[in-house]
Parts: sequence; structure tokens; C-alpha cells
Amino acid sequence: MEIVPGKGARKCSCRGVTRSVDHLEFAGIPKRYDSCHINNFKATTPLQRQALKLATTFAHEFPATERGLLLMGNVGVGKTHLGVSILKLIAERGFSCKFYEFGTLLKEIQNSYNPQTDSSEISVLSPVLQTDVLLLDELGASKPTSWVMDTLYHVINTRYNNKKATIFTTNFYDDRVDARREIPEDRVGVADRSRLFEMCRTVIIDGVDHRRTLDNQELSAV
Repeated sequence: MEIVPGKGARKCSCRGVTRSVDHLEFAGIPKRYDSCHINNFKATTPLQRQALKLATTFAHEFPATERGLLLMGNVGVGKTHLGVSILKLIAERGFSCKFYEFGTLLKEIQNSYNPQTDSSEISVLSPVLQTDVLLLDELGASKPTSWVMDTLYHVINTRYNNKKATIFTTNFYDDRVDARREIPEDRVGVADRSRLFEMCRTVIIDGVDHRRTLDNQELSAV
């Protein structure tokens, strides 16, 4: 471990650029987010600007951070953009990072039960449980069956007990504005939501769906 002025702590740089590339490849960030970075996140509201500041601080101060981040907001407001940006900055400093969309993780675990596949539940979960920083995207998007809840509890509780930094994104808010609207504990369970309060700082992100904006830009150009 070494301290770089203005850039926080990083692991030994004896392997230089090759090590950074290895960690970025290990992170498994989808190609969709290749262009996402802290410096091109468009913050147009006070909450987006605050979220950008908190994400930047977290990325630069890691591992001297006690809590991860729980990024809450509607679709298309930049939650995954910020989460991915954090992973890239931390991976570039030599720490292991992992990106997983929660539904995809569940499918990979389910596939590991197939005797015709080469993977096992341990091989799938091991990097998720052990990586320095995990980004679990779309928390609560999968139907909360007993198996889903048990699997999520295992992931969250293991990282909670080992004090592993975790970043979550979710479209669900804690405030139940009406009886029909679900809140995070409806989707992940009371025990997991309790751990998330301690594990992560909750960051609310607002704004318009940027994907709709892109669609409107294309229409106006016709």
C-alpha cells in the first residue's frame, strides 16, 4: 500500500499499468458503460451535484472509508453511471472491484446448479463476497422469493460481517408515498435493509430520465 498525494491510497504499483488493466477486466463492467466516468457525469440538480461529490470523495478516499453507498433514484438519473465511475477509479489504483446486476447474479447462481455447466455456486459467489469493492446494481428488481431473499442475505451479511465496501443502486425509496408503492425492505427484507443502513450512506438522486432525453434529441434532429 502506498499513499499518492491528492489521489488517496493505492496498492503497490510495482506492476504498473498491467495491474490496473487486470483489475478493470476483472470488474466485469458491461460495455454499455465503457464511456461512463466521474468527469462526464452531468449533474443538473442539487441532489445530482451532491451525489457526484459524495461518489468522487468515496472513490478517492477508499479504503479509508467506513461505509459504502446506497444510490436511490428513479430510472435514468445516473445511479449506475456514478457506481461504475467509482469502480473504475478504485480499480485503476490496484484494488479488486466487481460489477453485478442483481438479476444476472441470480441467474449465474441458478445456472451453477446445472450439472452440465462448469461453474459452481462457490465459484460464482467467491469474487462477489471477497472483492474489495462490489457494485450490486438494480437491488430489489428481482421478485423477492424465499430463495432470492436468502441469496441476497448471504451476500449482504457476508460483506457486512467482513466490513467489505459495497455500492448498491435501487429504484425503490424508503418513503412509502401510498399503500401500493413498495419500499426497499419490501424487496430485500427487514434484516438486509437494517444492515444497509449501517453498511452504506443513502444517497438520493433525482432528475429526468436521460434515456428519454436522448430519444427527444434524435427526434428533434429529424
